[in-house]
Amino acid sequence: MSYADRADVIVLALPRGGVPVGYEVALALRAPLDVLIVRKLGAPWNEEMAIGAVASGGAFVLDTPLIQQIQIRPADIEHVVAAELEELERRERVYRRRRPWPTLRDRIVIVVDDGVATGATMTAAVKAVRQQSPSRIVVATPVASATAYHVLQHVADECVALIVSDLFYGVGMYYRDFSQTTDAEVLTLLERATQHVSPSAAL
Repeated sequence: MSYADRADVIVLALPRGGVPVGYEVALALRAPLDVLIVRKLGAPWNEEMAIGAVASGGAFVLDTPLIQQIQIRPADIEHVVAAELEELERRERVYRRRRPWPTLRDRIVIVVDDGVATGATMTAAVKAVRQQSPSRIVVATPVASATAYHVLQHVADECVALIVSDLFYGVGMYYRDFSQTTDAEVLTLLERATQHVSPSAAL
């Protein structure tokens, strides 16, 4: 299925790292670009260990088996969730700047990130989009672990990854430059993307 030059397609990128990738996808498809704020929930003693994620719109995902395995207390989970919700709301204010949330009902939504390791963050993103009744959800990413790719094939309607690896040690290992994307860069790309949208496409 071709997604280029369709009025019902929209690209949602996960800030921050997903925005440069999402920008290129939106540019190629001549589709609108917006952001979907998702925050990974890290274990209290290891922020890189994802135990779940929260997303705009109230979507919430927890890796219950992992939480039980490493014995995280409910109070600690609540603390992590509260901190990430605060950061999520901050990013909503910074990136959206009072722009309304785009209409997703009956649209093809392409959700983009710079890589998928565990799949928890992207699962929360898909769950948030699904609440808005789109016609189709496509997950798109340059790199994914084989485990996450398998999970997302069942969570989304379609999952596209250029590289799917069984030996996945981190998203950064697949990039020559994996420096952190700034808020200013996100805003610049969102503004620049509006200049390349197909005339038939509208938010």
